[in-house]
Amino acid sequence: MQEDMEVALDNLIDRIVEDYSRFTKDFDQPRLERFHAGITINEGKKYFKIIKGDIEDDQTMVWGFVVKEDGPKFKRGDILKPAGWKAPATNKARGNILGDDYTVQWTGPLYLS
Repeated sequence: MQEDMEVALDNLIDRIVEDYSRFTKDFDQPRLERFHAGITINEGKKYFKIIKGDIEDDQTMVWGFVVKEDGPKFKRGDILKPAGWKAPATNKARGNILGDDYTVQWTGPLYLS
């Protein structure tokens, strides 16, 4: 993983956690730390899979995918919604983590307008 992508993925996780902290009305530091610890990144051939889990009840879900390399339809760093556990929805990117002009929610990439 190249350094700029690694930094961008870390920033993405920070944005996800920041949105979660705004959403959570009964904010407490241990809960936020559990949420942050439950976010993992799995590297595949074409995508980084962002997994959101709860370390206390062992439930996980795919938050989204990030494109690893430029391709015919998507650019490196594009954010894609999950179509399921193994693959992204390939209709349209929801932003690009290599730039600052993207918005995400703790629940996943934004829906198309």
